[in-house]
Amino acid sequence: MKCADEFRSREITAPLVAEIHREAFRPVRLMEVCGTHTMAIFRHGIRSLLPDTVELLSGPGCPVCVTPAGHIDAFVSAVRRPEVIVATFGDLVRVPGSDGSLADARAAGARVEIVYSPMDALALAAREPERTVVFPAVGFETTAPTIAATILQAKRQGLDNFLVIPANKTMPRALEALLDDPQLQVDGLLCPGHVSAIIGAEAYRPLAERYHLACAVAGFEPADILAGLLSLIRQVNAARATVDNCYSRVVTAEGNLRAQQLMAAVFAPVDSEWRGLGAIPASGLALGEDFRRFDAMHVLDLPLSTARDPRGCRCGEILKGRLLPPDCPLYGGACTPLHPVGPCMVSGEGTCAAYHRYSDLKTSRRTAAAGQSTVRPYQGHP
Repeated sequence: MKCADEFRSREITAPLVAEIHREAFRPVRLMEVCGTHTMAIFRHGIRSLLPDTVELLSGPGCPVCVTPAGHIDAFVSAVRRPEVIVATFGDLVRVPGSDGSLADARAAGARVEIVYSPMDALALAAREPERTVVFPAVGFETTAPTIAATILQAKRQGLDNFLVIPANKTMPRALEALLDDPQLQVDGLLCPGHVSAIIGAEAYRPLAERYHLACAVAGFEPADILAGLLSLIRQVNAARATVDNCYSRVVTAEGNLRAQQLMAAVFAPVDSEWRGLGAIPASGLALGEDFRRFDAMHVLDLPLSTARDPRGCRCGEILKGRLLPPDCPLYGGACTPLHPVGPCMVSGEGTCAAYHRYSDLKTSRRTAAAGQSTVRPYQGHP
């Protein structure tokens, strides 16, 4: 495998940029559906390298962002119990629910621990058998196998004080729901590298065939992303909808079969609520019958409400690609990374956080204040 610097070098990226400018002779609208792609595109200034004919939209690829407020409330409800420790990834701590965040609960005396893997949470449960350690299982297919492996390990060790709140989601069904929205019209999808490493590039074949949509799997370095965008533009020009694996050094056609087996052993598909997208059939992962004793929702009898998003927050529409962050009236004013109102401003993979960190905030504020949409009307193909 080449080192990352080679995928960032001008010798590789400049020809790709030049080829994109040659090929993008008609308007094309492309969506990346991975939060890591969103952040990488901004961090490396890729938008500034593209011609005006290429429009990039961000989709529901941030797992923290698509987790509805009701689940955040369940996490907070759990940690407010004196016997419970919530062990969670850091980007979940400040996400607000309808009754505060985990950070608010921690400030009030609850115990919230930051971990870097579910195995860290399991180790904490082993060290503190008198407490119940609850791990919020948030993420896509990328994190689900490690959570499944952790639950299997907890079962082997007989650790009944380790629980999870199942909130994992799967990407293909969500993409179907997104593409069924008549208000969203895109020409191609830049498919996520991490998720694709698990489910395989062929998982997107039904999308390409059903929606006649160009698909390209890409990695996260500038050359990876540019190669993926170039593939999508060429597919659109040729009126050819297929799945191009531009990340073959990591992603295979069939994916990681062992990881898929782990998920199938522990989880079962279930209907799931997505922020912005609503309820999507078979798009979530619930614990199977043999593992219900590790389900915090069942063991602790936690409520799962249908809490509304904060008033004025447009995260749902941003996740669907209908709006860009500057179109939200709260963006850059009431909602900032220091004082976030919605999850898209909290997560390190959130679209609003990426815009705020890497875009011209003053220009964004002026655009939003003037009531001007930053999304150009879809023109389709001539």
